[in-house]
Amino acid sequence: MRTETDHEHQLRESGLRVTRPRVAVLQAVEAHPHANTDTVLGAVHAIRPEVSRQAVYDALRALTQAGLLRSIQPAGSLARYESRVGDNHHHLVCRQCGAVVDVECAEGKAPCLHAPEGHGFDIDEAEVIYWGLCPACSATTNAP
Repeated sequence: MRTETDHEHQLRESGLRVTRPRVAVLQAVEAHPHANTDTVLGAVHAIRPEVSRQAVYDALRALTQAGLLRSIQPAGSLARYESRVGDNHHHLVCRQCGAVVDVECAEGKAPCLHAPEGHGFDIDEAEVIYWGLCPACSATTNAP
């Protein structure tokens, strides 16, 4: 896990000002991968109770735009945030409990999928979500 100094360095390298809310959001998302906004807010308040809700929203937006966080939004779900960026990985999502798990790219490198008809787009990312039941939900579904 990265330190506060590591997060400050990340922010500076991305051209962002170092602020307490931004550092706290980076720490929270790293500690809680695939967390929704409310979970991030709770984790930030555990670290820095003085940070406002709006500051967390602003930090999430700025960090996502800067490429330090990635936002995913599986169908029927709130946006979720993760600090694993730039490697074009995909996700498994449980249809029952909503658990999200990282999986490696199906083809190994970006953009792992080539659109059959690119329509002139310069494709730089492919987002794949696999849907099913996680082991815990599968066990309760198949239990006698």
